[in-house]
Amino acid sequence: MPALSPRLRRTRPPLATSPVAGPRAPSASARTAGTTIPGNTAPRGGTTIPGNTAPPVGTTTPGGTAAPGGGTAGDVGPAGDADAAGRSRPVRPRAPVSRRRRYVPGPADREVLWLYLLTRAGIWTTAYCTRWLFPDDRATHHAAAFLKPWQRWDWGHFLHIAREGYFPGQAGPWTNGWDNREAFFPGFPLLLRAVHTVVPHWATAGLLISFVSGAVAVLALARIARLHLPDERAGWRAVLFLLLSPCAIFLAAGYTEALFLALALPAWLAAQRQNWPAAAAMAALAGAVRVSGLFLAAALAVHFAVTVRTRRQWRSLPWLALPALPPVVYSAYLRMHTGDWMAWKHAEERGWYRDFHAPWEAWRNTWHAAFAESLPTGYALMSQAELLAMVVGLLLFGLLVRRRRWPEAVYVGFSLWALGTSYWYTSIPRATLLWWPLWVLLAGWSLRTPRVTTVYVCLAAPLMTVFALTFLSGRWAG
Repeated sequence: MPALSPRLRRTRPPLATSPVAGPRAPSASARTAGTTIPGNTAPRGGTTIPGNTAPPVGTTTPGGTAAPGGGTAGDVGPAGDADAAGRSRPVRPRAPVSRRRRYVPGPADREVLWLYLLTRAGIWTTAYCTRWLFPDDRATHHAAAFLKPWQRWDWGHFLHIAREGYFPGQAGPWTNGWDNREAFFPGFPLLLRAVHTVVPHWATAGLLISFVSGAVAVLALARIARLHLPDERAGWRAVLFLLLSPCAIFLAAGYTEALFLALALPAWLAAQRQNWPAAAAMAALAGAVRVSGLFLAAALAVHFAVTVRTRRQWRSLPWLALPALPPVVYSAYLRMHTGDWMAWKHAEERGWYRDFHAPWEAWRNTWHAAFAESLPTGYALMSQAELLAMVVGLLLFGLLVRRRRWPEAVYVGFSLWALGTSYWYTSIPRATLLWWPLWVLLAGWSLRTPRVTTVYVCLAAPLMTVFALTFLSGRWAG
């Protein structure tokens, strides 16, 4: 073996690591210098370097697929060992993280949960003050019931479905004054009815579902952020931006947003680890809660297509059909009762003007509602928020496409298309809660530019308070 040169003794090539991609491969100059590792033989050359190296870009290691910059997207170790003939062969990967360590919250998770509890305390303080400041009767001397601020708008539909079913007493779309409740998917009402058997008060049961679901969602979001960003603070930052977002009140109310995130984010996390059965199962449950589960299923399919490499991994392809099962079953149920496979979509059209219009028509109609003084001021302000949320969504979609993050771009793109082709925009600010790439990208931006956090908190926190007061006082909040 040639002697180690003084230059190589003095300079040891650093090996940068990333929580997502693993150890990064050496530069081209290092590879051509004929360096190897003690105990490992390089294909060419013969000098040695203490430490370890990663496989060339684009190679695959056991248990994971290649990730940009070397390493894999899963929990695998480096490769690059060689046999006596000089042919490279993979070394044994590092032992995967145990299930106990994966599911038991660590110090970073506990910091996220502490932040979650603090923001819940702030929201409940706002709800308490709203009972006294904005009673239905302005001359009353008594505050409203303790949980009344939370029983608003869509909550009534979920309560009626959980308590009475979709078509009580043969009532339905053919009945005068029908409330179009079939527009809401059955996942949340079914869980509400199940929790009600233990918690007798319906509103308390709904709030408990959202409270527990929100905790699961923020933990999953933090772990997704830490996968994408090489900084332990990334998870905490992403969760902070989510919990202080203008529509964060809907994560605490008895609505579907928290439950959907508690299922969709673990599904995405499982997909990052190439655990397709778990990803498909969680996405199927998310699809029973909101139609957005279909957008998640499409994103998982794209992620599967761009990450899977080996024939063994392709055997997981049939699992990707599982998320479509709940919407199909629900449509079949509605077909039995109404004769219409798309009864849920037609209910949205009747009740919320979600019939198809060209995107520019939807923008024009929303702009008219926001600034033409055709609606009361409260609805006009919410229409302005809808326009702003659409702009944010389009910018997010463009950024994801530019960075070639195709799965996330598909998810956000389908969401924008569904919400942006109605008569006018409805509930787009609420939908931003479900755009987890937005919170991860903001976390990354804030790590590069610390002032971003200060600006966001100073602007978003007052808006969150406004939206919370609007919803809790019974006004329309999107």
